[in-house]
Amino acid sequence: MDIEQRQAELIDHFVKQASNQKGAALGSVIVEATSQPSLFAFSEILAVPNIAEFEGTENSKYLDMLRLFAHGTWSDYKNNAGHLPQLVPDQVLKLKQLTVLTLAETNKVLPYDELMEELDVTNVRELEDFLINECMYTGIVRGKLDQLRRCFEVQFAAGRDLRPGQLGSMIQTLSNWLTTSDNLLISIQEKIKWADSMNEMDKKHRKDLEEKVEEAKKSLSHKADVDCRGHEEIYSEPGGVMDYEEDRGRPKRCRRRHPLS
Repeated sequence: MDIEQRQAELIDHFVKQASNQKGAALGSVIVEATSQPSLFAFSEILAVPNIAEFEGTENSKYLDMLRLFAHGTWSDYKNNAGHLPQLVPDQVLKLKQLTVLTLAETNKVLPYDELMEELDVTNVRELEDFLINECMYTGIVRGKLDQLRRCFEVQFAAGRDLRPGQLGSMIQTLSNWLTTSDNLLISIQEKIKWADSMNEMDKKHRKDLEEKVEEAKKSLSHKADVDCRGHEEIYSEPGGVMDYEEDRGRPKRCRRRHPLS
């Protein structure tokens, strides 16, 4: 059974229990839910009308505790321990697991020093054992332990319950992202059109250049043919060139010497 299906079954179970209990018995349901090793989402239980009725009563501390597990961290508990029920070991473990999920929401590289401070862990070995056995093994996070850089590189982290007002912020963030995506898409489309236009211009330029080359080739070929025919006509005309043997056969005129020479 995958973690999502198990979560859904547990949520349904505790919602039904909370809907049928009142007073101290309902407080016990909250303690049981927040101690359950496989449950990490509490907003549906928090929305049960019977639990909301704890507000302003002597049992309000159980409502505050459930809110802590839905949205808070181990540091939040330490800062408000005087106003909350004392946690049992399973709850302490659960809240520290949820703390890792909260840290992973904003940073995918978690320094060991920050984790040890947030989780009240005194050494690296204890921290790495916690991340491996209580976080990665349970499937709520996946990542890589980098001992050289002393950090945990988060590759996946399960989401926590949305805090009050967080949904509106997420909707605005998604809206901004969609607007940016639309603008980016328009920009890409314009660049594609420009590239297509330049490609067509390049094709036309190449065609014009090829036509000019062909015209130049034809012109040179024609000129060569004309020159060749002109030479043939010169050498083929009668008397056009005196034959050497004919010239040798002609009588030579004697040159008269001057009397005084």
